[in-house]
Amino acid sequence: MRRTLQLIAVALLGAAPMLAGSAVALPPVPADAPATRAAATAQSTQEVGTEETVSVRLGTDTTTATIHRTGAWYVKVRIAGLHLQPGESLTVADPDGSEIHTYSADPRRAAPGDSPASPDGAGFWALSVTGDTAVVSLRGRDGAAPSPLSSATLDRITRGFTELEFAQRAAVQPFSICGRNDYKDVVCYRSNAPTEFSKTPPVARLLMNGRTLCSGWRLGPNNRLMTNNHCLANTNIARRTEVWFNYQCPTCGGSGSEPVTKVLGNQVLKTDAGLDFTLFDVRNFNAVTKFGYLELDARLPGIGEEMYLVEHPRGQTKKLALADDQSRSGNCEVRDVRVDGNIRDSDIAYMCDTEGGSSGSPVLSRRTHRVIALHHFGGCPNQGVRIDLIANKIGGLI
Repeated sequence: MRRTLQLIAVALLGAAPMLAGSAVALPPVPADAPATRAAATAQSTQEVGTEETVSVRLGTDTTTATIHRTGAWYVKVRIAGLHLQPGESLTVADPDGSEIHTYSADPRRAAPGDSPASPDGAGFWALSVTGDTAVVSLRGRDGAAPSPLSSATLDRITRGFTELEFAQRAAVQPFSICGRNDYKDVVCYRSNAPTEFSKTPPVARLLMNGRTLCSGWRLGPNNRLMTNNHCLANTNIARRTEVWFNYQCPTCGGSGSEPVTKVLGNQVLKTDAGLDFTLFDVRNFNAVTKFGYLELDARLPGIGEEMYLVEHPRGQTKKLALADDQSRSGNCEVRDVRVDGNIRDSDIAYMCDTEGGSSGSPVLSRRTHRVIALHHFGGCPNQGVRIDLIANKIGGLI
């Protein structure tokens, strides 16, 4: 999302397109003329964590290490070296074992059933563990003690900021909340806006390089996901990006999350800096098909048309921005069309509340419940790239 946050501190810790209708005429993409409003403020991803150096060796004397960072909302470990005897494994888990990632070899030689990992030089990053504690263990064959010849070395971690660190970094004031903050946990709308609620499962949180995040979403029934170019611009970043589905609060206004399904990005299929989009796929796609998908509404929406966003603002559990205290109707609506974004006339504008981390969120029409824009700018009004222009670029790929 565009950096609309004011820095205060000096140092800061081959299928057919999924389109609405069958006879939509896709408009030409505007010339890549620079846009005044877009140039005024730089874009950025939301920083949500930090990297630390550790020195942990598992082997003959020590087979389990607990990495605890009080108040962190995730812990992610880098395995610098892994040497396992046949049938043995390394696990990275939360304390109660509800989330376990298993590695029976270096990911380049991973056995079927091993958890995804991101290679990094001679080592690799395991999938993150949700919460402030990761338990890393050597496991022997069939529950026996591991062989003295098996070993693992950990040299770095990334971990999420605590609430205090977030507060200290506020730092930065979210000028993309327009008036009162009206977004709510998606579950708050399960009963009184069931259609809108039904469109929330395909939206995921993206954790890039273990430290920054955006939002993204499944597009169509195939292995296709959409986010912003300024979030994820190339395959190297995609392969270091965790995609979290179902990271959402189980109760309205509550805490905690439903069980999360995590997969890794795989390959960038198409990206465009002017229209600020990236189309990519993921590894282990079958694990996320149950969350459904969104479809495109490749047209220019009307001014006053009601709309909504599904997002992960500041990396929080999934929110639905449906209400808007800045509109006469009390609901989010399109304020303007053909607004300058990265290029001329590329965006629509709205006052729906967003924050850092909302970049890449889908903007859906309440008339068709299909995607009309890809959120990427804050500033009140906030902005999304017109999906009719993006569809013109990716039609043959979805």
